[in-house]
Amino acid sequence: MNVVRQDVDALNAVLKVQISPADYQNKVKATLEKYRKTAKTPGFRPGHVPMGLVQKQYGKSVLAEELNKLVNDALYQYISENKLDILGNPIPKLDAEVKGDFEKPADFVFEYEIGFSPVFTLPLSDKSKYDYVKVKVDAKLLDKQVDDLRRRYGKLISTDAIGSTDLVLAQFVELNDDDTIKAGGIMHSSTISMEFIEDKKVKKELEGKVKGDKVIVNPHKVSRGESDTAAMLGIKEEELAAISDKFQMTINEIKHMEMAELNQELFDRLFGEGAVTSEADLRKRVSADLEGMFSNDSDRLLTKSIYEDLLENTKIELPTTFLKRWIKASNQKEITEEQIEKEFDGYAKGLKWQLIQGNIFKTNEIKLDNNEVIEFTKGLLVNNYAQYGIPAPDDKELTASALQVLQNKEEATRVYDMLAEQKLTQYFKSTVKLKDKEVSYDEFVEIASK
Repeated sequence: MNVVRQDVDALNAVLKVQISPADYQNKVKATLEKYRKTAKTPGFRPGHVPMGLVQKQYGKSVLAEELNKLVNDALYQYISENKLDILGNPIPKLDAEVKGDFEKPADFVFEYEIGFSPVFTLPLSDKSKYDYVKVKVDAKLLDKQVDDLRRRYGKLISTDAIGSTDLVLAQFVELNDDDTIKAGGIMHSSTISMEFIEDKKVKKELEGKVKGDKVIVNPHKVSRGESDTAAMLGIKEEELAAISDKFQMTINEIKHMEMAELNQELFDRLFGEGAVTSEADLRKRVSADLEGMFSNDSDRLLTKSIYEDLLENTKIELPTTFLKRWIKASNQKEITEEQIEKEFDGYAKGLKWQLIQGNIFKTNEIKLDNNEVIEFTKGLLVNNYAQYGIPAPDDKELTASALQVLQNKEEATRVYDMLAEQKLTQYFKSTVKLKDKEVSYDEFVEIASK
């Protein structure tokens, strides 16, 4: 058995697998002998069927199966021994003529196409410059965060008139154009938050209203987006197009959030007994927590910026024709040429990033060690427990939980991707030149959303 490589160009080649009778005859004969021992043919006892009949009935299929095994073994042995860096898997050459006769088996030649992983240079070095965008934790942001904490641990109380941040429990009744109640129209009770009403005119009109007052409103202007509007009216989102833009809103109840006092009781509930003893300490702790949280966001934004630059500026040629054929051949479900053409750009972009990431990991000997993956998963679990205020279990139980998570294929992929991104970020931060750029929280959100 022999494999001959014929290069088509820098990205494509053909592997010819040459198989002689000596490679397959004994294996075919042994398999047919097994068939003979179990074959049930009228007129013959089991094990005494003439080999000629067995050969006639099973010979071609057994030969085909053995040849297929030999070809696959030869291809992957050749690729491994010659350390070929290929994309996908070998696929039968398009319009290739199989040399060999199944009626009179002798020599066979099978041709397979392969696509090489491209060689490229990353445009990234210690001379590359990037902004490291950081949120400026100023007094305004601190005030907002402290107010959010006080609101979270506060309590709702009934109040007489609607204020700018109150919750309003109301009944919504659909009206006709002449402001009369629409027969068979929508009638639903729900809650709106004054804090989230963006239309200043509507907000001003509602402020000061009391229980029992009736106001005509456009439901879209007292809610946030289509899904929120539909939920407020108790209908499906697709039904919104058919409803009126006039609703009678009857105020049934008004709730005001009485924020928790900044005292030792709140401090202990937030951070544990005695950890924080004054408002000044609280603000320091909140500031540190915000900086830690925003640091992770800054890392993600940096990685995103470099990711986009590398995708745009790294010159990578792909064996496009081969890949399109391979996608079709390897897809478990039938896929059309039109689908492949439509989705190929997205596939190529994903493959390009895989090659870039693989290049970075290989060149810099970055690895995802199994023990490191387990420890990383344990850290994710500890954070989940902390979010719900639950103490983490002991290390033995935590390790068992982490291993259970990693047994789930989708969860394991998610964990590996997160750890890989973390390692990439560490590599980027240690490689490129970073210039700190402080911005407000709103500016940061705007930058991140682009």
